[in-house]
Amino acid sequence: MSQAIEVVPTGAALGAEVRGVDLRLLDEAAFEAIHRAWLDHAVLLFRGQALSDDDLIAFSRRFGELDWAPVQENGRRFVEGKPEIYIVSNVLGPDGQPIGSLGAGEAVWHTDMSYLPMPPKASLLYAREIPPQGGDTHFASMYAAYDLLPEALKARCAGLMVKHDGTYNSGGFLRAGVTPTDDPRDAPGHLHPLVCRHPETGRRMLYLGRRRLAYIAGLPLEESEALLDALWSCATRPEICWTNRWRVGDLVLWDNRCTMHRRDPFDPAARRIMHRTQVKGAAPPAA
Repeated sequence: MSQAIEVVPTGAALGAEVRGVDLRLLDEAAFEAIHRAWLDHAVLLFRGQALSDDDLIAFSRRFGELDWAPVQENGRRFVEGKPEIYIVSNVLGPDGQPIGSLGAGEAVWHTDMSYLPMPPKASLLYAREIPPQGGDTHFASMYAAYDLLPEALKARCAGLMVKHDGTYNSGGFLRAGVTPTDDPRDAPGHLHPLVCRHPETGRRMLYLGRRRLAYIAGLPLEESEALLDALWSCATRPEICWTNRWRVGDLVLWDNRCTMHRRDPFDPAARRIMHRTQVKGAAPPAA
């Protein structure tokens, strides 16, 4: 018998909580309801889950083939024997080295792995330990960001390509093997359409990635910076955002194609351990 799933929208521009579900025990009908809700709301919250890494991997794989976790700042790549698992944590292991990535500081607005030719289409983050305060994750709708643009600005963006920087991660750490530069035109990364069309919903959206070292191809640097500043002022307005205040056992699934997210800092003396997977995607299609 299919689980009696309830989808409760947040009331914000994106996001819904899915209730009445154990993600370890999903039949096909229940999964299809979750998939539909994910496309409708872009971010889904599942509270009170009790997932092993194998459970997290199994649920994630229902959305498609999984990426291997990216290299962490300390040069380590993945959990032993489970290359799909990426640890986001400030905790130090017995050897005094971080067990995960991103530390306890702020993680700025970003889209996961958008500096790659084919960024992941979905990310899933599971809370194992959380600090008593801070570490909240904020999500922004890139559908709503595009809809907010004045018509003249929409016309200005049509056909433009933006470089998504690959120099730094969202915590501001230099990626392994990268030589830094202060000139966005010289920074490593990949060009994607500035305005994309979602391959499943058909809706138009902005595709921005990260603000730092972004560059709109073919424009003088000052013109690129001014246009990006105008776009980012729309893309991060509070009225198109929703915040998850984490509890242990929360799993959050987001559509990496049409959202951005960021994290609040927290006390470095507190512990935060999150396990993440990501589902392989395709090159973002132009609108």
